[in-house]
Amino acid sequence: MVLGVLTADGTSRDRPTAPERNRPLLSPGRRRSVVLVALALVVTVATGGCSGEARVGPTASAPASVQSDTPPPSAEPAAARGVMAASAPVRLRIPSIGVDSDLMALGLLDDGSLEVPPEGFPAGWYTGAPTPGELGPAIIAGHVDWNGRPGVFSALRKLEPGADVTVERQDGSAAVFRVQSVQQFQKDAFPTDAVYADIDHAGLRLITCGGGFDAAAHSYRDNIVVFADLLDAHDAG
Repeated sequence: MVLGVLTADGTSRDRPTAPERNRPLLSPGRRRSVVLVALALVVTVATGGCSGEARVGPTASAPASVQSDTPPPSAEPAAARGVMAASAPVRLRIPSIGVDSDLMALGLLDDGSLEVPPEGFPAGWYTGAPTPGELGPAIIAGHVDWNGRPGVFSALRKLEPGADVTVERQDGSAAVFRVQSVQQFQKDAFPTDAVYADIDHAGLRLITCGGGFDAAAHSYRDNIVVFADLLDAHDAG
């Protein structure tokens, strides 16, 4: 089993390089760099896997396909609901699609590339982005399949706007997010800014791979991205 990504010219490299970017909306001392999440598996004989690469490139003008891009009704704007203090996430629950997963930390390797979950479970959160509930877009990624079996995000494409996503945090709190849209993007038209750019509220992006599997490239053709906004905060339990 070999982890890697396919570059734009069709060649393969071991891991994606993660460009850094500043986050000017965060308060002084809390600025973070955000990298493009990449979950990729170059498949060997008799081994199946997930490739959830989020490519660098121009922002897409429209997704390849969209389940829904209309936010559900909300009692107040997301920006008015406030944000939470930093705390590492430890558990992800999405009842409507049967997800209940621990969360592992995903950092950067010495070569500047992003770590990837070593198996289909659990999901992982990128430690260079805001923690879920903080100001800005928190990033959680997971495999859609692994070795021919469903991964933690195998049903992510079925998530619907209005569904709740709960992230339990190390400080004993839980951040509850409401799904605004579930979108599918071609990898060569990944909307980098829409997913990773600064926002004026606490948001969450869930990322996995999707679309058809390109056997020649050993990669799925698209990415599934869930956009969610912080709805509520309470004690976990």
